[in-house]
Amino acid sequence: MAYVRIESLVKRFGDVEVIRGVDLDIEREEFTVFVGPSGCGKTTLLRLIAGLEQAASGTIQIDGRRVDPLPPAKRGVAMVFQNYALFPHMSVFENMSFGLRIARLDAVAIREKVLAAAGILRIADLLDRKPRELSGGQRQRVAIGRAIVREPKVFLFDEPLSNLDAKLRVQMRVELTGLRRQLAATMIYVTHDQVEAMTMADKIVVLNGGVIEQIGRPLELYHHPRNLFVAGFIGSPAMNFLPARVVATSGGGVEVEIDGGPRTIVPCAPPAGTGAWDGAPVTLGLRPESLDARGAGDDRLAGRVYNVERLGGDTYLYLKGPGGRDVTVHAPGDIAARPGDEMTVGFANARCHLFDDKGLAFARADAR
Repeated sequence: MAYVRIESLVKRFGDVEVIRGVDLDIEREEFTVFVGPSGCGKTTLLRLIAGLEQAASGTIQIDGRRVDPLPPAKRGVAMVFQNYALFPHMSVFENMSFGLRIARLDAVAIREKVLAAAGILRIADLLDRKPRELSGGQRQRVAIGRAIVREPKVFLFDEPLSNLDAKLRVQMRVELTGLRRQLAATMIYVTHDQVEAMTMADKIVVLNGGVIEQIGRPLELYHHPRNLFVAGFIGSPAMNFLPARVVATSGGGVEVEIDGGPRTIVPCAPPAGTGAWDGAPVTLGLRPESLDARGAGDDRLAGRVYNVERLGGDTYLYLKGPGGRDVTVHAPGDIAARPGDEMTVGFANARCHLFDDKGLAFARADAR
């Protein structure tokens, strides 16, 4: 049985249904990331698990016990908030021990738990400081330490890195991933940053409009998105989308003609119940890293460069491609390209994605 099980969960604010019948299983010691755009319901779903919001219907179980009727303190969860939520007048030690003191643990046990957590987080030398004397990263460690000392069944993180600078975010991503392994903990993590989701998660839950679009391992979602929304959300920069139409189908795949561009055969099969009839409108998807700036590949796209972003070892080229559509190309860092240059980029048809007029993905070979 799943360690955390959510069944038919519904949440309404007034007449607006923000969580719409969600079903989800999370395994013990799994790092699960809820990801999606602002307003998709990911934080609301996390707060429902924490008990900070009450569901209109549905159930939540943790370790085989139904917890949705219980208050937050009885659910066996600990939450780390985006804004740290530290008491400014308390020391680090007092902040970390606050929940234990409320629970009336004896002083010796409290000290042992706080010192153990501080050692894991490398903040043992900060226990006498006030939050105003700490950096952003140190404050985040204190907030995490306050959760660790409670020894919860499930850790809940609500965009904990969003207030940190870019360099510290990368460092904290690595530390959080290592911490999960060290604690052998079950963690549920909310972010709008799909890079965080891809680099940290065992399992990603993509939410949109209060429903789950897809659940899977990071590379499963990257290589086999279920629909246009997931394909466009997972991956940075985003997948290129080009309108096309079906020319013919065969055992080798689906031949399509890109609007204003070439024909190509995509080795895939239409979604179940969908007919890929001749002339049917489809969308061809190509990731920036699937396009070759040297023109190598099975087929080619012509375009004009209108912007160049040089990042050292990598360069991103932005083209106006077929039909005036924007096309992003991942190129070597030292490529000689400037705005205004005409360019032909190549691609392997096995790396194409194809979506029907409803946005559903065609089943494709496990290409890389």
